[in-house]
Amino acid sequence: LNDTEAIEIAIIENIQRADLNPVEEALAYRQLMDKFGHTQEKLAESLSKSRSHIANLIRLLNLPEEVLGYLRNGKLSAGHARALVPAEDPALLARQIISKGLSVREAESLAKNPIKKAKSTNKINVEKDADTKALEQDLSLNIGMKVTVDHNVKASNGTVTLTYNNLDQLDEICRILTSSMPRA
Repeated sequence: LNDTEAIEIAIIENIQRADLNPVEEALAYRQLMDKFGHTQEKLAESLSKSRSHIANLIRLLNLPEEVLGYLRNGKLSAGHARALVPAEDPALLARQIISKGLSVREAESLAKNPIKKAKSTNKINVEKDADTKALEQDLSLNIGMKVTVDHNVKASNGTVTLTYNNLDQLDEICRILTSSMPRA
């Protein structure tokens, strides 16, 4: 083996480690392609990966450094980041995805139509009526946790959100909900 072949083998072995983050893996693929003339097809075949897997990871390297940092530290998955590649402002969308805890599917929707998504999230800020506020306050006092009631008047449905701050409070929510359920 000459030095070039040894380096190539070392890079391939490094790729096959299980603990690489998507950015490290993408950089290794790009290095093999740039320095050693590999194609995506050849890499896919030699590493038992799909060509689309390799192509998708390499595309992630076009994202801004801020987004790559989120990928490196695990705040974003490769699926989330892939949705951001065509976006106009991937860093802004990445921050929204992280802060809202969006799924990959929700991230894809946000990236495709960020303006529509922003408008729909503004509906949450509509002033609640006095009855809804009173209900939230009563429920919060009764269970000792923040309770949010979002009621859709037009559809006559909505959501009740219980916010817990620790596992004891989660256990209490589970106890309250299951104590009123009939046993099977």
